[in-house]
Amino acid sequence: MPHIKDYTGKRVHMIGIGGSSMSGLAGMLAKTGVKVSGSDNARSYMTDALAARGISVSIGHRAENVDGADLVVYSAAISAENPERARALALGIPQMERATLLGQLMEGYRHAINVCGTHGKTTTTSMIAEVLLDAGLDPTVHIGGQLDYIGGSTRIGSHETFVVEACEFNASFLQFHPTIAVVTNIEEDHLDFYKDIDDICSAFARFFALLPEDGVCIGNGDDERVVRLMQALPVKTVSYGFGAGCSWQPANLVYDETGCTQFDAAFDGEVKAHVVLHVPGEYNVMHALATIAACVEVGADACVVAESLSRFTAPHRRFEHTGTVCGVKLYTDYGHNPAEMHSALENAAHQPHNRLFAVMQPHTYSRVKSLFADYIHCCDLADEILITDIFAAREKDPGDIHSTMLVDAIAATGKRVHYTPTFDDAERFLRANWQPGDLVITMSCGDVHLLNAQIQKHGDDYVL
Repeated sequence: MPHIKDYTGKRVHMIGIGGSSMSGLAGMLAKTGVKVSGSDNARSYMTDALAARGISVSIGHRAENVDGADLVVYSAAISAENPERARALALGIPQMERATLLGQLMEGYRHAINVCGTHGKTTTTSMIAEVLLDAGLDPTVHIGGQLDYIGGSTRIGSHETFVVEACEFNASFLQFHPTIAVVTNIEEDHLDFYKDIDDICSAFARFFALLPEDGVCIGNGDDERVVRLMQALPVKTVSYGFGAGCSWQPANLVYDETGCTQFDAAFDGEVKAHVVLHVPGEYNVMHALATIAACVEVGADACVVAESLSRFTAPHRRFEHTGTVCGVKLYTDYGHNPAEMHSALENAAHQPHNRLFAVMQPHTYSRVKSLFADYIHCCDLADEILITDIFAAREKDPGDIHSTMLVDAIAATGKRVHYTPTFDDAERFLRANWQPGDLVITMSCGDVHLLNAQIQKHGDDYVL
């Protein structure tokens, strides 16, 4: 197996370089003296940003793109049949999956904080990174999203602390080297890879087993699956949550009119700091508790952590207010399974508004099929539901699942739901039906955020 430390000054070609993780890794490698090139299926703001930094990016996957490369790195979505991977194999160029590269980069750090879980990874990782920066601990960071505070998705700091979002898709996190594992929750997802929830729990158990003897597992004490796995661990465990048995709890919790909170962070019943959050929702209380637990574990003062959290703003595409058009507030959220979309709509419901429009872009055929029953009610809080065509991502259309099936199932519950297959269709419906004071939220980890950009580009006076 090649090791990235041997490629300083050499050329590494990255297939799928426009992805949130891959683009961040490209930036990290470039800063360490690696000559980076890459390719992606489509041009995006990510590929444009990389090109602006002098990284050669080809749009479209072509065999000749890898010619002259010393190493090829590919994301999990890139199959062995990809023409660039096939050419690399024919030329004898070593290949490495993205997760292996990320695991190699975190080797040797005293503190490797790995944030895993079905939901909330990006926000929690972002909170931890921002707090540790404010605490003067100079972390190296890799996040699966864009955080303005660090100028993107990655940051190179000292060789003391590495903060990383550890994704369970394709069991990628089993390539990592955690010393501190933070687990936000364990639920059903990625059932195109895992057989069932027991298989998912088994993967998390194997991930926790990677912790060294002096490692720490920090987990959601309100999640039965997390608690069960933590109880079996031989290492130190710290829980957080609302339940009476949790180590870290929010005391004296108060919500404001927008759903934002303030509370006392208490450890084993003793108040350690007062926290004021400017990101809404109960789940952000949980993210903040996880952050406090992790940062205190590596030596940060709880009051310093709380002060930093009071300045935290969410990463892009995490309940992000993108603008206002025709008096209608536009939000977008990365939520791409039913539980995440329900949470996003809970946040939206807390914001001042008249009617709430939810635009759902279902993500992957396999997810829609395996979680179909959950999709039916995940948008119940919305007054009007718009559903676009399914975003295929890495999958091919199997021919037995379609967005109209969701539309029919939701309509049968009495909800107002509309099939708007394209962004143009969705914009036409919204502009024909919204009124000043309404709120629109688009939801998916596909490209539905581009609908926000399209609407805002067209502006107040645009007539379809």
